[in-house]
Amino acid sequence: MFKVIRDKCIRYKAKNYLKVHKNERLFSTSKELVTSADVVVIGGGIAGCNTLYQLTKRGVNAVLLERNKLTSGTTWHTAGLVWSLRPSDLEVRLLQDSREVYNSLEKETGDYAGWINNGGMFISRSRVRTEEYLRLHTLGKSMGIPSEILDPNEAQKLFPLLDPSVFKMALYSPLDGTIDPAMVCNALVKVASKNGGKIYEDCPVIDVHYAHNLLGSKEVTGVHTEKGFIKTKCVVNCGGVWGPRIARFAGVPSLPIVPFKHAYVVSDGIPEIRGCPNVRDHDVNLYFKIQGESCNIGGYEKNPILLDQVPEHQHFHLYELDWDVFSVHMNSATSLCPKLGKIGIKSTVCGPESFTPDHKPLLGEDSNVFGLYHNCGYNSAGMMFSAGTAIQLAEWIISGRPHYNMFSFDVCRFTPGQLSRAHWVRESSHESYVRNYSIVFPNDEPLAGRDASHDALHQELIDDGAVMQARAGWERPGFFMPGEKIRVQQYDWGGVNEYPRNLDQRYEDILKGDYTFGFSKHHDIIGSEALACRNAAALFNMSYYGKFYLTGPDAQRTAELAFTADLSRKAERLVYTLLLNEKGGVEADLTVSILDGGSGALHEPIFKGRGYYVVTSGFSANHTASILRRIIHKNKLRANLTDVSKQICILGIQGPDSQRILQRYTDAGLSNDAFPLHTHRSIKVSNAPNSPDNKAYTCRALRVSWAGELGWELHIPSSHAVQVYKALRKAKGLKNAGWRALTSLSAEKGFHLWNVDLRTDDNPIESNMGFTCRKDGEYIGNEFVTKAKKNGVTKKYAFLTLDDKVALFGQEAIFRNGESVGYVRRGDYGFFIDKSIGIGYITNKGAVVTKEYLKEGNYEIEVMGKKYKANLHLRSPFDPTGQRLLGNYGELGMDENTHEPHAGQNERAGGSE
Repeated sequence: MFKVIRDKCIRYKAKNYLKVHKNERLFSTSKELVTSADVVVIGGGIAGCNTLYQLTKRGVNAVLLERNKLTSGTTWHTAGLVWSLRPSDLEVRLLQDSREVYNSLEKETGDYAGWINNGGMFISRSRVRTEEYLRLHTLGKSMGIPSEILDPNEAQKLFPLLDPSVFKMALYSPLDGTIDPAMVCNALVKVASKNGGKIYEDCPVIDVHYAHNLLGSKEVTGVHTEKGFIKTKCVVNCGGVWGPRIARFAGVPSLPIVPFKHAYVVSDGIPEIRGCPNVRDHDVNLYFKIQGESCNIGGYEKNPILLDQVPEHQHFHLYELDWDVFSVHMNSATSLCPKLGKIGIKSTVCGPESFTPDHKPLLGEDSNVFGLYHNCGYNSAGMMFSAGTAIQLAEWIISGRPHYNMFSFDVCRFTPGQLSRAHWVRESSHESYVRNYSIVFPNDEPLAGRDASHDALHQELIDDGAVMQARAGWERPGFFMPGEKIRVQQYDWGGVNEYPRNLDQRYEDILKGDYTFGFSKHHDIIGSEALACRNAAALFNMSYYGKFYLTGPDAQRTAELAFTADLSRKAERLVYTLLLNEKGGVEADLTVSILDGGSGALHEPIFKGRGYYVVTSGFSANHTASILRRIIHKNKLRANLTDVSKQICILGIQGPDSQRILQRYTDAGLSNDAFPLHTHRSIKVSNAPNSPDNKAYTCRALRVSWAGELGWELHIPSSHAVQVYKALRKAKGLKNAGWRALTSLSAEKGFHLWNVDLRTDDNPIESNMGFTCRKDGEYIGNEFVTKAKKNGVTKKYAFLTLDDKVALFGQEAIFRNGESVGYVRRGDYGFFIDKSIGIGYITNKGAVVTKEYLKEGNYEIEVMGKKYKANLHLRSPFDPTGQRLLGNYGELGMDENTHEPHAGQNERAGGSE
């Protein structure tokens, strides 16, 4: 061991574990190292053992390599809490899968696997925390997870030490429990060995080998260890806090994991807590794990100790507990349970734990190296999540994609720009640690790692009052407060560890306006921007979108495989399309402009043959690019995907007056005849019409709208985006608007938002997106679309509105005729229809969902324990025939032909000025 462990019970635990290894070797393979394997798992903690278990269950020839002994890294000292409810449908499902795995191990092995189902309790000390727990309770109803709302006295009956005067309510979850790390890992590898898996302890990895293929991409070829070389095409990095080191072996320069010291203490015996539920008191960052008659007390302090790195030879190691840091948890514990102040401490446990910038694990195939998968970075939640995530990872490796929508865990959610900034990783990981138990507000924003990646218009937007949001490392305007200049300040680490608090806290104060589960304090500001778009015109900065050129000899073949829509049309057409996986799930939605080469400018490059300008959501752009590159790699296609996201800005002009306003700045025709919907072309935009200082700038204009209005997107080279923006913002009747308004407008129109109401676990037929799928052609996932069309689907997209003025955010339960049939995926407010909108998927107990089934039901949406009557629409009631997109505004007494003619208006008929 690296260090002598002083605490008696912990020393005994480690000593006994080593004794078992010495005498029995458990299921470690004593034979010579194999020379080849289908999959090599690196790391023998809970993530590695679960991964090996799931792979071998599916018949995969898999090997696990551990530098020292199983669990010797960080797994052996973990508290082992397993919860049931989290503010995410994905996480609830994964936790459910984990509990099922842990429950089944005893039957599989014949040995007790360490699972104790003693239940769990969440303590609320505030009104808003109570509201969050009511949301969890409601989500649990829709997903079959039981929970019970208790008053303080009822909670005290389950946990006698609680002081009921300290808190307002509790949420009890009977399915929660704990798992013993050594026992469960022993059980997992026992089953894995029986299924043909091999475990090699004391087998350090020296290197991960890779080679470049003919297309220049890196592929895993093997693993070099101190005991020999294993040839393989697939490696799973389960290295935990050492995960970044394993990634570097494979040529991946950065994996966003930061180790922290995390601690808990073990109390002396308290007979009255035997069999009591575990406790989380989120308001004071505190947890209790009940272990026999002892109470393990831990939490997440505001001043944690970051570690630069954990030595590679550090095993079964604990640090000295820093009581100056940890004492806050003891004070919180005694305030909740006064008797704990009189109970002695049996031992202390302080070890390293890995945290990530967004408090989510790192899973999936690395975009830098084909065949390198990650399964690490669990943010002190590896015991509760890794059994569930291992099921998805095994499917990922075997079939190409997981069954669940795993984007929020996918390592490809981070961009190369983010990962290249070490300070961003450290700052953001620190914030994820200290806010581990913070209330998850739907419209909250991080303070760490901000102001790092800008588009060319950033400063202009700040000057014009933009309040920024952070998405995938980009700053984008959420909404505008004209007359204010609100810049996100440098992260001040919460004012701890001798860092002074920022003097300018205006941005933090603005964020507090969204610290609610009701309507935002900025609701009226956002509404005014949305209504400006509906009634006049709004200017949106959409520059953070991902923008790519797909070119090369096999670009057309790549597009035919990747995209569901018909791209055989002539140049100048713009197509909305989906990108599916092999299971028919939606990996991305995109707009693709068909190109036949250009003048050589950034917005119209020169290339041979047919090419495509691909635009997708900015927060998932790296994910989309990785999927496209995987298709190119798998099919050995000669195609190039060039990222121009930084080099091109996008300004969207949307609304009834958009044509009239834009026409002042260009001589290009903008009528339906001259510039039809869903086309694109290069146009010139003047910076000062009718002025001697006038200068024209070229850009690519796309006749498309995510707001559901007449409008254009101007894709402008960043070098002159500021000039174009300065010109347009002076236009009379054009109002700056942010993404909060834009997402509201798109929800009101019924347009989808990927990763919310359109995900990798949704089929296009389920999501009413069948119109994007061509009838002919073998695009990826086609057979599942065809099958769904023929056989029907067991869940169906539904658009619901409330007459009551109640805020919806997502995760609210949907009831049909009194029975739970789903939950809201996406909630927003439609300012034009003046109603709250809830978008979700309706189920029918596993039977096919038909239009008749949808229409015949009486619907309700439960919001924080109260049900509200809901009206179901098969499609959005806002402009259902799409007339506004064509510029036909009958209710406003205008249409696209009422505008004054302008030079070039009739260009297709040969008109001239």
